[in-house]
Amino acid sequence: MAEAERDERSAAQEEWFNNITSLLVAILAIMMGIFDVKDGNIAQAMSQAQVKAADTWAYYQAKSTKQNIAENHLQVLKLDQLRTAGITEDYVRAVQTRIETTQQEIARYQKEKEDLQQQAKSWEEQYEKLNFRDDQFDMAEAGMGIAIAMLGIGALTRHRWLLAVAVLFGVFGTLVGLAGFFGWSFHPDILAQWLS
Repeated sequence: MAEAERDERSAAQEEWFNNITSLLVAILAIMMGIFDVKDGNIAQAMSQAQVKAADTWAYYQAKSTKQNIAENHLQVLKLDQLRTAGITEDYVRAVQTRIETTQQEIARYQKEKEDLQQQAKSWEEQYEKLNFRDDQFDMAEAGMGIAIAMLGIGALTRHRWLLAVAVLFGVFGTLVGLAGFFGWSFHPDILAQWLS
């Protein structure tokens, strides 16, 4: 009778182990899927931010080129003004008007460049913030992947300590994934640098 009870208890423990393992695999796989979708969306946003930053810096460079051309044109006009001391009043007024217009253009280009510089820096900051969250999701997926693999090995070998280690990796992955999902600042920098 004692042997039958032992067999029954052993079967119940094995069923409990299998049920817990299956439940943990399912939960981790679902969370990993959700985090993967969010990670993919963040990666797309990172790409967009990077492209917008590059485009804005290119536009900034174009404004710099236009400003340099206008500044050179202004110098030519000023030299022309000096050479035209004996020429008609209309011509002198036309040159003076062109000088004033060119000075206004230069001031406008300078203001537009400053605005573009701020926009480009803003896109670069956005990229860095998104990269921080992307790292969080990458670490979450790695932790959960390791946990699922260890749960599988634990189910095959029946080593309960593997279940405990898998739970630790699963908790780590979940914590880092939730941090990425909710924008928390939890970010194991050492691990992120090592994985980079």
